[in-house]
Amino acid sequence: MSDALARTALAAYRLAGSLAYPMLGPYVGYRISRGKEDPARRRERYGYASIERPDSGPLLWMHAASVGESAAVAPLVREIAAHGINVVMTTGTMTSAHFVHDNLADCAIHQYVPLDMKPTLARFLDHWRPDVAIVAESEIWPMTMLELGRRRIPQVLVNARLSDRSFKRWKSAPWLAEALLENLAHVVAQSDVDGERFRLLGARAVTVAGNLKADVGPPPSSESALAELQRVLGRRPRWAALSTHPGEEALAGDVHRSLAQRHPGLLTIIVPRHVDRGDEIEQALLEQGFKVARRSRGEQPDETTDILLGDTMGEMGLYLRLTDIAFLGKSITGQGGQNPLEAAMLGTAVLSGRFVQNFRDAYQRLLKNGGARIVRDEESLASHVDQLLREPERLADMAAAAAATVEEMRGALPRTLQALHPFLHPLKLSISLARRCRPAMPR
Repeated sequence: MSDALARTALAAYRLAGSLAYPMLGPYVGYRISRGKEDPARRRERYGYASIERPDSGPLLWMHAASVGESAAVAPLVREIAAHGINVVMTTGTMTSAHFVHDNLADCAIHQYVPLDMKPTLARFLDHWRPDVAIVAESEIWPMTMLELGRRRIPQVLVNARLSDRSFKRWKSAPWLAEALLENLAHVVAQSDVDGERFRLLGARAVTVAGNLKADVGPPPSSESALAELQRVLGRRPRWAALSTHPGEEALAGDVHRSLAQRHPGLLTIIVPRHVDRGDEIEQALLEQGFKVARRSRGEQPDETTDILLGDTMGEMGLYLRLTDIAFLGKSITGQGGQNPLEAAMLGTAVLSGRFVQNFRDAYQRLLKNGGARIVRDEESLASHVDQLLREPERLADMAAAAAATVEEMRGALPRTLQALHPFLHPLKLSISLARRCRPAMPR
């Protein structure tokens, strides 16, 4: 009965994709108008390759949805490519495409991921002919998994996690979860909780390796930009609200107002998760009576500036280095939280709301070691920021605990490579044999 349900549901999904296929043009066009697609590369979303496949050697398909996932698997991509294995890496956002171009162009071919429909996937797979497919974190696309399974291409999920919401959704249809997850040759999970969830849903081979994000270095920063801002700010007290979501910027403004008299010269740094909200956020802060300097306009904060609005892409490393106290958003008015490891590895005291289920393991470790604190609301956040600004010794202890926690969590990369050995070893062997059997050049 459950098999029949799964077949019916997947057939309906396949039919829906076929019916929707003629509408791909308007859909992608709409996303281009919103700045969410690269118009020059829109055909890649239909599965049309913009680059030729390498003439020889095995090829591995690596997929990472966005910047965070791309950064997490970047060291893994380098390790794989170092053995001579060709890598085509797909992502789903323009920012992640820029990340791959800037950081992995010497060892991976970038393409935008094809939409999850049979015609687009068939074109993509016919062109690239991958020997293995590796997907990061929680990207489970039915048609992609089924088509890879049909072609007997091993597919592995690495740095895998399942949020509470995703687990609940899949658990409500266990027959469907099992029908999809049985296509996975291996799941390399971030935590014991994630590993157990994948097992319960039907994954056959599961390994727990830890979080690859702990093995990545801190986000970079322009030394000249950092030095200039440090010079301008001098010894002003400051704190940051990072990766904020709607509602959290106003909350940060209220915290600033409540602390400004107790900490003369206080600067609050607000960095929204989506920088295209910059105009909206600025207007709201101006209506609250704050003087705002916007990074996207190149405005430098002066002694009268209340809030530095960091509405730029790729500068999280700069903002983290400007403060020792960081509240991470999507955790009070949003759901799921944000990755705390980048802040922690730079020795930043981490504050967060309680809705951090997407990064539960990292927060549990940070809380246990004293590197993070959970806040309930605006009043609680203001109280913690106030205390840390007033007690530098306590702040230093928290920052040190955060950095030490990241060190404890390192080691996921070698464990992941060990789990991938059965899939990578045949590819390395084929390269070795090809080189050994290559005919000698005529004299």
